[in-house]
Amino acid sequence: MYPREQGSRGRGRRAAAGGRKVRRAAAGGQTVRRAAAGGQTVRRAALALVLAWGGLAVSAAAADRITGAPFATRSEVIAPSAMAATSQPLATQIALEILRAGGNAIDAAIAANAALALMEPTGCGLGGDLFAIVRVGATGELVGLDASGRSPQGLTRERLRDEVARLGRERIPPRGALPISVPGCVDGWFMLHDRFGRLPMAKVLAPAIRYAREGFPVSELIAYYWQRSVPILRDQPGFLATFTQDGRAPRKGERWRNEALARTLAVLGRDGRDAFYRGELAAVIARAVQDAGGFLTTDDLAAHSGNWVAPVSAAYRGWEVFELPPAGQGIAALQILNLLEGFDLRGAGFASADHVHWFVEAKKLAFADRARFYADPAFVTVPVAELISKDYAAKRRELIDPRRAARVVEPGDPALWQGDTIYLTVADAERNLVSLIQSNYRGFGSGVCPPGVGFGLQNRGELFDLAEGRANTYAPGKRPFHTIIPAFAIAPDGRLLSFGVMGGATQPQAHAQIIVNLADFAMNLQEAGDAPRILHEGSNEPTGEIMTDGGTVYLETGFSHAVQRELAERGHRIALDIGSFGGYQAIMYDPAQDVYYGASESRKDGQAAGF
Repeated sequence: MYPREQGSRGRGRRAAAGGRKVRRAAAGGQTVRRAAAGGQTVRRAALALVLAWGGLAVSAAAADRITGAPFATRSEVIAPSAMAATSQPLATQIALEILRAGGNAIDAAIAANAALALMEPTGCGLGGDLFAIVRVGATGELVGLDASGRSPQGLTRERLRDEVARLGRERIPPRGALPISVPGCVDGWFMLHDRFGRLPMAKVLAPAIRYAREGFPVSELIAYYWQRSVPILRDQPGFLATFTQDGRAPRKGERWRNEALARTLAVLGRDGRDAFYRGELAAVIARAVQDAGGFLTTDDLAAHSGNWVAPVSAAYRGWEVFELPPAGQGIAALQILNLLEGFDLRGAGFASADHVHWFVEAKKLAFADRARFYADPAFVTVPVAELISKDYAAKRRELIDPRRAARVVEPGDPALWQGDTIYLTVADAERNLVSLIQSNYRGFGSGVCPPGVGFGLQNRGELFDLAEGRANTYAPGKRPFHTIIPAFAIAPDGRLLSFGVMGGATQPQAHAQIIVNLADFAMNLQEAGDAPRILHEGSNEPTGEIMTDGGTVYLETGFSHAVQRELAERGHRIALDIGSFGGYQAIMYDPAQDVYYGASESRKDGQAAGF
């Protein structure tokens, strides 16, 4: 199903941390420039250089494993009663601690998210938004939560355009006060807890408070991104005081404490949700945003509420795959899968030219619709049922040329990138499963940190379109287009899968690839995440950009030089990349064996563990 040997097993040369430029290959001899995390430029030279590497590694495996695929980094974790998978091992252990203390999967997921707000502030925090899918063990029901915030009620599109123009920009900036929307994370915690939780919230938050006060050793990848963020955000109000020591980021293995965050979490555990949205915290947040030139008010915070939503699904080769509806991009994964269902991926083989070509062309079609239709359903009608229908997919599939990459793709008529995130999943003995994703959007978010609270505020509002008359056009009190998406699936044999992949526009592409790896290529749960990924960038975007050149296909180590050459001949611009392929966590419950399987991929610092 997947190649066992494609050249030597060693790794190709990678860029070291610390901001040096990385050169990678692209088709046609030109240099492709792409903004890396922290604002640096990553340069990639011509495809000829990739092809000249000849015998260099194409397997992502760091060692020869006795069982499983060569690119798998480890075996799946298997446990009978409980499982947690997060992007930071200490957060995984906190989830298990809560489960052992009598909490359920919902309590444990909240506890792990609170811990990650401390331990991985490069991707999440109390100033961001949250989405979740909960599988209720007692009934088998799937419940969705959209805990995302809205734009300031007092900020009109005209005023926002004027403010953006005053900065000499055409788009909403990624940093500062203008992209800040109401943070929905804390409201999401309490909505989940009020409906499903078992332990008192003070007990749920206690482990994160303990680590915030006593300190924790910062893990390698998080330290890397933290270090890269400080030069970019150091001038934002409160950032240095909140997230640095002596003006620098903590180093790998160095203990990091955040007493201000400990106090904030303790207040929430004692006084509840309204302490954040109506109390002194709300006043501090609003004042900080306004002092930084923004428009968020205490009225905006007080008016906030999340929404329970019904997950939507599409079938793929007997798997039923569930995503949340817009304003998020989850249904793009369903559209990609619907399009791919018409191709013989199993026959083509994993990492073949046809596999990559079909996937990329399906992604382009789905993302054209994503740019045109996905937006806050309170403001526009989103034709979700039509977009994820098999009939619509069949019509759109006809546009895929099997031998040529599309350079321009128009959205259909169905009747109509740099995000940093954390994803976690938890399961308990009652067969409750939680699929939860939470984010500031770009790394630390806006960089604006209210004094004394221990967290920063998101920059999700950057994803609004300033042009008039489009689905995602900015409006007061509106949710912006969202990238973060939790997922769930049911296998043909009844196995339950809670999974997600963090990483901006990577997410729906990776969700589709995980399902394809399981359904078409018969990979196990760990292999499905470790397998080399495909990432296409340059599609039409909800912020108004239009693809005119076919975009760029980024391939991880693992795709042969012959495949890269054939893709270039079909008109794809091919490049290599480091760090943009997301971070996967997954739990699968097998009812036949009555056990959980857990997986956490090697692209992050994470861990899957159970008991």
